[in-house]
Amino acid sequence: MMLDVPTLRVAFAVVALTLLLLFYFITFRRTRSAFSGWWCSALLMFLTGSAAYLLDGTVHQVWANPLGNVLLVAGAGSMWAGARSLRSPGPRLWCLGIGPAVTAVASALDHPESNVWAGGPVYLFFMSAMTGLACLELLRLDSSYSRVHRVLAVCSGVLALFYLGRLVAFVADGREGPVFLSIFGSATTTVFSAVLLVVASFTMAELSNEQLTQDLRARATVDGLTGLLNRSAFLDLAEDELRRLNRSRTAAALILADLDHFKAINDEFGHSAGDAALQVFADACSSTVRSTDLVGRYGGEEFILLLPGMTPERAGELAADISRRLQDLQSPGAPRLPTVSYGIASTVPGPVDLEAMIASADAALYRAKTLGRDRWVLASNLLEDKSA
Repeated sequence: MMLDVPTLRVAFAVVALTLLLLFYFITFRRTRSAFSGWWCSALLMFLTGSAAYLLDGTVHQVWANPLGNVLLVAGAGSMWAGARSLRSPGPRLWCLGIGPAVTAVASALDHPESNVWAGGPVYLFFMSAMTGLACLELLRLDSSYSRVHRVLAVCSGVLALFYLGRLVAFVADGREGPVFLSIFGSATTTVFSAVLLVVASFTMAELSNEQLTQDLRARATVDGLTGLLNRSAFLDLAEDELRRLNRSRTAAALILADLDHFKAINDEFGHSAGDAALQVFADACSSTVRSTDLVGRYGGEEFILLLPGMTPERAGELAADISRRLQDLQSPGAPRLPTVSYGIASTVPGPVDLEAMIASADAALYRAKTLGRDRWVLASNLLEDKSA
């Protein structure tokens, strides 16, 4: 016995409602990620769109059928927005509104009071296009991003191809044609969509959990104010890097930097100005160092840099470059930017002790302070200084 289309649509709505409630209360409320929010929106659109079709054959079909088309296209658009949010800001709202708006116009002009397939070609086109865009966004993610995003890409791609097949069959065979009815009819589509919806929802829940884990890992390694490595993360990475450099017999320099008279900025302009100064200095460091260098906030107004393959003298030149760039990066939030003192240490042949390097750089930094600040001093010769 075959189930009729209205019964299948009721079953689909129940599945969508169940998945929406489970995903919202178990996943979205815990992660609060943009991706989870967009998927909740997609499930809500699929649920209400499918429910609108239940009014086909009644006096309400004239508005319910176009509404169903619009909501389903909007749901597919939410899938695209969710996939895009994984690697960049989501699409602009006007981009998401094009598909539903065009579908609404096409459906309204195609006699929806008597035609249950009002605006059918436009609706099928946008369903294929939106889910296809979601597939492309997922495929553009780096392969190391997640264990499950490829599964989502496959689900989106299969759905996009299915709707493309529906569009071709609808145009070439007609809505009453044997190919369209037997392969791409409403009953087949409802069952097919329900299965993919279940698979995609559980996969998306896993992806949301991975996102939360990655976010917590990032919070554990990044300083919240400056965006640089925090102290513990820097020390861990520096230890690993120094071991690697020792094996390859490559030298390295370490810089310990301290913002001069930082307390005076806080006292005179307030802590917001001090925070802005720290952020500007972090930007100066990030825009000056190489991609292979490590930069972290060591604590308070102190920063630390590990520069693989760099001589102490070249590290001093880099410190001077950072100070010049700092003064160029005037920030409205920091009325007066501080000068900076630097202590520089370098590796010696044999096993490297990171703590000893930091202690040497700290001694050089202290010497720079006593000599008048706004300069860098090498730990190898604490009697000499170089003006920054």
